[in-house]
Amino acid sequence: THYQNPKIVVGCLPIYEDKVLLCRRSIEPRKGCWNLPAGFMENGETVEDGAKREVWEEVCAKVELDRLFIVYNIMHVNQVYMIFLAKLPNLNFAAGDETTEVKLFSKQEIPFDELAFESNKFTLSSYFENPDYQGIKFGRSTESY
Repeated sequence: THYQNPKIVVGCLPIYEDKVLLCRRSIEPRKGCWNLPAGFMENGETVEDGAKREVWEEVCAKVELDRLFIVYNIMHVNQVYMIFLAKLPNLNFAAGDETTEVKLFSKQEIPFDELAFESNKFTLSSYFENPDYQGIKFGRSTESY
């Protein structure tokens, strides 16, 4: 039996003081757009380890995970996103192999019209609507790319 299962995408919303860290994609899809550091889980890792690894690979930063914040379903591509809130303990970050630029943004500075995916908009909007929210937000999209 060959099972067709969704792919798990893990990542973080890294926070430093009142700003969030985003990275500009150097790969398709949505090359040149801003994105949360995230990517596909690998076999043999936990969602927490995968989220921290993706942050390291994309923005060369170590983060301290706070909690799972977003579960976002993208049905047409069979993906489930799991995004953690994470503390960026210092300003040690840089562009990784899949990134051309890394920058901290305040709420007013976020380039919502240049974000790579609806999942990014949902995560950032959810965070800035209530940064102290202690639950998990669930979202669903039918976006295509």
